Amino acid sequence: MDLKLVSRTLILAVAGGAFSLTALAQWQWIDKDGRKVYSDRSPPSDIPEKNILKMPRGGKGKSGMVSVPEETATASAAAASAPKSDPNAPKLTGKDAQLEAKKKQAEDEAAAKKQAQEEQVSKAKAENCERAKKSLAGLQSGQRVPITNAKGERDYMDDNARAAEIKRTQGIVSSDCK
Repeated sequence: MDLKLVSRTLILAVAGGAFSLTALAQWQWIDKDGRKVYSDRSPPSDIPEKNILKMPRGGKGKSGMVSVPEETATASAAAASAPKSDPNAPKLTGKDAQLEAKKKQAEDEAAAKKQAQEEQVSKAKAENCERAKKSLAGLQSGQRVPITNAKGERDYMDDNARAAEIKRTQGIVSSDCK
């Protein structure tokens, strides 16, 4: 029986301690991981104001301002966000000159690279066209065309193979010689 009394007392003490810790916690916020945090100290500076759920009455928020009811805070925030005109302030155009210059330079480099690739492709097509024309002329000349068979021996192309090769070469000429 004495053991039951001790265990009950211990359970009540732990429960009461946990309750008193949350009661003493004057600050309550949601951290960057989405967990509720209870503390007697103000939240770190990286916690946005909207994530602060509870702060001490009359206490100061992270910005150093005295906490006020939400309706008043909303009205004062709207007034504070109103643009204030300073005649000596430089006019902002919304464009950063250095950023625009870097962007233009990157675009110019990309255009130059694309043009170089296009020139390289057109040069390769011209070379292929010349080779195909020479090959077609040789096939159409009527001379015997030597080929190497699977055994590595020299053989000559028959008429059916010559006709098929002429047709293939004409396709290359028509696609690369435009």
